[in-house]
Amino acid sequence: MAEDFRESIKSRRKRERKKIEIRKKEFHYHGYTLENLQSMSIDELIPILPSRARRTLTRGLTQIQMKFMEDMKTAQKGDIIRTHLRDMLILPSFVGHKIDIYNGKEFQRAEIQPQMIGHYLGEFSLTRKRVKHTGPGVGATRGSKFMPLK
Repeated sequence: MAEDFRESIKSRRKRERKKIEIRKKEFHYHGYTLENLQSMSIDELIPILPSRARRTLTRGLTQIQMKFMEDMKTAQKGDIIRTHLRDMLILPSFVGHKIDIYNGKEFQRAEIQPQMIGHYLGEFSLTRKRVKHTGPGVGATRGSKFMPLK
């Protein structure tokens, strides 16, 4: 009798696992959905952002940054926008756009995702290459003193 009871629990659990559907997790930023963030004005958005972003927006955007925002509004989702503005704050209206950001040598493409809101464009276009170390050079150790020079 106890075995039948256990078996029914196991079979019930299996049926419950099959019923579970995998749902894509909805994006939330400080309790607001992406649609809510995109419908907000900049003044409503300021208290939600981190302190550095709040300071940038309360001081006001420069003329170049304002022009960039207008370009973002007129651009469609598939268009690629090139910019040197590494200090531009990523706002909810930028989500879904592709931006080429200049890193001092070349433009690097970044597709704006909801998780990037509140960060700066420069954070997604690195200016320095990763250091790749090789083996020790001549004179680095006592054993390398006798290596033949070519």
